[in-house]
Amino acid sequence: MRPVDPRLLKYARATRAYLGAMVVLGMLTAAVVVTQAWLLAWLVDAGFIGGRGLAQLRGPVVALAAVVVARAVLAWATEAGAARASARAKSQLRSALLEQTVRLGPYRLGGRGTGDLATLATGGVDALDAYFSRYLPQLVLAVLVPLAVLLVLAGQDGLSALLVAVTLPLIPVFMALIGMATRARTERRLRAQQRLAGHFLDVVAGLPTLKVFGRAKAQARAIRDVTDEYRRETLGTLRVTFLSALVLELVATLSVALVAVSVGLRLVGGELSFRTALFVLLLAPEAYLPLRAVGANFHASADGIAAADQVFAVLELPAREPGTRADVPDPATHALEVHDITVTYPGRGTPVLDRLSLRVEPGEVVAVTGPSGCGKSTLVAVLLGLLEPDSGRATIGGVDLGDLDPDAWRSRVAWVPQRPHLFAGTLEANIRLADTAATSDQVIAAVDAAGLAGAVARLPAGLATRVGDGGTGLSAGERQRVALARAFLRDAPLLLLDEPTAGLDGDTEAQVLAAVTRLAAGRTVLLVAHRPALVAMADTEIALQGAPAQAFA
Repeated sequence: MRPVDPRLLKYARATRAYLGAMVVLGMLTAAVVVTQAWLLAWLVDAGFIGGRGLAQLRGPVVALAAVVVARAVLAWATEAGAARASARAKSQLRSALLEQTVRLGPYRLGGRGTGDLATLATGGVDALDAYFSRYLPQLVLAVLVPLAVLLVLAGQDGLSALLVAVTLPLIPVFMALIGMATRARTERRLRAQQRLAGHFLDVVAGLPTLKVFGRAKAQARAIRDVTDEYRRETLGTLRVTFLSALVLELVATLSVALVAVSVGLRLVGGELSFRTALFVLLLAPEAYLPLRAVGANFHASADGIAAADQVFAVLELPAREPGTRADVPDPATHALEVHDITVTYPGRGTPVLDRLSLRVEPGEVVAVTGPSGCGKSTLVAVLLGLLEPDSGRATIGGVDLGDLDPDAWRSRVAWVPQRPHLFAGTLEANIRLADTAATSDQVIAAVDAAGLAGAVARLPAGLATRVGDGGTGLSAGERQRVALARAFLRDAPLLLLDEPTAGLDGDTEAQVLAAVTRLAAGRTVLLVAHRPALVAMADTEIALQGAPAQAFA
């Protein structure tokens, strides 16, 4: 990432006003720095060389105190502005990342998992605090203050100005060399953190299964290995940080020493006045100070810079513009068709769907069968608008689904996935996701139709019972019936079912199958199925083999 990445100005608009304010504050700070050095040199010269008393120096002393206070106020204003700009910029970046994630869907995120994105959107973006509050202000000062110091020194002592001008570029050169090594280490550290977060999230989500099969301890060792990798990368980054600080301090100290030796020799030789020599000695370190601070704060902001690069990588992934047509043909009276659809996932050589065509008539139940990995769930994702095909198209009543407004289209569709997700909250709130405006009577009717009434009656607070994220507290069959209750509550004419009885025992499967039968009545249904009982419900069966397939009912 460049010192001020144009993408940051594009996606975090708060950065623009902040940079403008930093330039103004930087110019004022440069003026205050020069004024402070001049007043201090004048006071020392007048008091110790000129022999003036305190009464005679009262005005300049008050002016110096005012300048010191002004410098403190400017530093406070810079910190306060940085904090506000950082909060707004982070909020804008998170909003952009969330909108892009929703726009891309779960299949076009460049292989990023839930843990990866969660780490990036939380701790990764939070790391930009140091970038805004420390790095950017010092970057502005590193441009304005040395320029102001050089101009003033050129008017007072040309040789000192020349020495500063020659040695000043050494600091950016060393910063660039160190920054390249630091950036690589920081990116490795962030990747290790994301692997740790993603792996830990997957392990926690699958802990019951791991425990049943005796693999929990093996995963604990895997987490320990990833944690050790993260620790090593962090310590390596810290080593580079400490060494770079030493190098920058050494270069700045030697540069100031050159100026001091030159000034001292010429002062002894009578070529410079005491006031000018002291002014140069006080002002020269101020030229190097902002550059040293930029180098030191670069490491503090490196995590945020690396995270911002990854955020921009997601934001710049190609996403198809959603359709705008709101007049969706009714699936109850129009056929749903798939025409020569081909879908290939990134990194996979062969397409998961290759020139697939099918037709579902209004009111028909079509079962899509085939081995795992042949593209059944991918077909459902295409019909839901979560995944754009590489070629071909899906239509309803002859209208391309890609031309329809996604929300308008999905309002005509009810989806029951293989593993429905429940969010932390009440059971009623999870069912109401299908229709937030539904009445209590409608929710109860949906619960009864899904065969969930008995399970709700056994819960301590009924529909007001709180469940954990992922449906913790409910059995697999109960979670599946919650998804069916959502579908009943939505009451959409088109029903997409993705193996709704997978992983259920015989009794639970029978209860879910009865609910699915009630739900499918009078609706157009596309059913992904393995179980014979589900396939038996269908009017037409289409078998996918992972090869070119053509089937019309």
